[in-house]
Amino acid sequence: MMRMKGSNGIIGARSGSAAPEPGGEHDAWRRWLDSAPGRYALAWERAQFDLAVADVFGYHALQCGLPEIDALRENRMPHRFRVCEPGDQLGGADEPDLWLDHYEALPFASQSLDLVVLPHVLEFASDPHLVLREVDRVLRPEGRVIVSGFNPVSLWGARQIAGRPVGRPFLPVDGQFIGLPRLRDWFKLLSFEQERGRFGCYRPPCHSERWLDRTGFLEKAGDRWWPICGAVYIVSAVKRVRAMRLVGLAPRRGRLRRPVVAAASSSAQRERR
Repeated sequence: MMRMKGSNGIIGARSGSAAPEPGGEHDAWRRWLDSAPGRYALAWERAQFDLAVADVFGYHALQCGLPEIDALRENRMPHRFRVCEPGDQLGGADEPDLWLDHYEALPFASQSLDLVVLPHVLEFASDPHLVLREVDRVLRPEGRVIVSGFNPVSLWGARQIAGRPVGRPFLPVDGQFIGLPRLRDWFKLLSFEQERGRFGCYRPPCHSERWLDRTGFLEKAGDRWWPICGAVYIVSAVKRVRAMRLVGLAPRRGRLRRPVVAAASSSAQRERR
């Protein structure tokens, strides 16, 4: 067993450093990421993650999954970790700090992280709501979670729905689209407050890089005229914890008494006159 360096006591030990064999269920996802639309989506997400994490401060940051991009490279926290599942192929990238079978049980102490990044993790999780609950457990109050995913209300989403019955989906069939309204409901249930979000990738679902380049003018048009119809979204939320404030014991008050008023005599009134 080997303890992770720089963990500062927030994580337990990990097993040997050898990477597990990739899982078959992730092969389609990895091949799609290596395609022309996959590289197009990754380039947009890489730029958005750089902007989203640049001003998030703290000590410990965590990225789960998607080793094709370094979502924490612009963050300045001293301790930044990356965990991956056995099916994630690194493709020449550095080895992650930890291998996990699933993200529903993170080996981190409660309220020990300041930032958690989930790039397309919820879409391939067996229980995405349970993953968010686990993130809520490990995040400190006022900590942030950043999620990216595919938008079902988009050209890519329509192409995916139309292609599934005939066996020709545009995206890997194992993934499940999670709309932003549904994600917002999950945030509210877990006392997360959505901070900001952004849509992107307005080009049509083309497998050819040539056609993706030809339709590049749709990026500015889509961002202006139909901003909620981008194929990919990225959203951040803050963990809010309601605290109870003690104001002390109420002082014991005695029974109110009527003030004693001396009545003036008739003779005294006549003398005053």
